Amino acid sequence: QGLAEFKLKFASSLTGAIPVRHSQVRMSDSTHDLSAKVIDNTVSAILRFRDQLDVRSLDRAIELVSRARRVEFYALGNSRAVALDGQHKFFRFRIPTALYGDAHLFTLAAGLLGPGDVVIAVSNSGGLPELLQAVDIARAAGADVIAISNSQSPLARKASVCLAVDHSEDSTSFLSMISRILQLLLIDIMAVGISVDGQHGPEAGTDPRRLLISHLDG
Repeated sequence: QGLAEFKLKFASSLTGAIPVRHSQVRMSDSTHDLSAKVIDNTVSAILRFRDQLDVRSLDRAIELVSRARRVEFYALGNSRAVALDGQHKFFRFRIPTALYGDAHLFTLAAGLLGPGDVVIAVSNSGGLPELLQAVDIARAAGADVIAISNSQSPLARKASVCLAVDHSEDSTSFLSMISRILQLLLIDIMAVGISVDGQHGPEAGTDPRRLLISHLDG
């Protein structure tokens, strides 16, 4: 019954008839109840995220990555998992791609970049001083910066393009998990966009359907 109710709520939310609401997880919740709440909260965040997507920023980010000489991901803490996923996906496009999850290393790497290079900086808070310093160095060197972060963060203001991850949960318990899921969705959207664009490297002209399977599998 619980699963059937969830399916009904999910289907209805897609049509806008019944909104999926945020539910607070409580210590007294059963596994059944907390599972439903975690899924409901995630679905609700994804639906809001879909409705708030800035398509122009996405188009610009896809264009930058598609034509980049080199792409470098900078991230610390939990955001490194998102950056690693992006590095794996974009590397398959034969774009020279690197991931730096250490503040000292990405500060040094930023100084070696130049025009035509792209940094993708991933941060939930967007306020880490080390990351902001590296972004400043990269931009001063002529590289573009794509921020995957809170739209009101210092990182977003410093970036060439911000792919905003904004959501207003009442609880901080699962904030980072939901944020990470939304960040991963942005990586997937960009990967699909690059596949459809199909203009990068030796894969230009390849059937986009084959590219989608290749780059999103695993």
